Amino acid sequence: MTTIAVIDYDMGNLHSACKGLQFAGATTLVTDSVQQLEHADGVVLPGVGAFDPAMQHLRSRNLIEPIRRIARSGKPFLGICLGLQVLFEGSDEGTEEGLGIFSGTIRRFSPEPGLTIPHMGWNQLTLTQPDCPIFKGISPAAWVYFVHSFYAAPTDASINAATVTHGSQTVTAAVAQDNLMAMQFHPEKSSSAGLQILSNFVSTVRQGQPVAA
Repeated sequence: MTTIAVIDYDMGNLHSACKGLQFAGATTLVTDSVQQLEHADGVVLPGVGAFDPAMQHLRSRNLIEPIRRIARSGKPFLGICLGLQVLFEGSDEGTEEGLGIFSGTIRRFSPEPGLTIPHMGWNQLTLTQPDCPIFKGISPAAWVYFVHSFYAAPTDASINAATVTHGSQTVTAAVAQDNLMAMQFHPEKSSSAGLQILSNFVSTVRQGQPVAA
């Protein structure tokens, strides 16, 4: 049995992420228990909302240091949407310090004529780590679903696993490094491509493989 813990910190609808993981054959556990997170085979950090409240909720549940420790332990770890953003050092959206698991900052889209902010709806990925196991079976230009006004700007661009273009701006859509994978888009809302990505994550957890190339 493959058990994936989904971190509960009152920032988003956890049911959709759980449903996608369960469809891929995983047993999900929604929890804020450090012991349960540490004993799970893989961990997912989802999230919808703003950066500062997310970090405040994580702090109020004494989850910041445990998440850092788990993410650096080698356990397969997946961040989704806001769960990607809080993995970085900080955000233009607020003043709270992020988890700092990845070096870099969350930036706001620069205004330009005709650009809609938030970036909301279906858009095409460009895979920059096409051999990344999490993207197995995914088209190099797969359509996925986004809802965001801010994007990750990693210090080390080589961790970018996929990018997306909105207006004239090409920005990070996903990052991957060793056991860590995070995506700005919502795989649970991204039809067959998103379900394949979640299935690939479950497979890497089950096989004890890294999620990144």
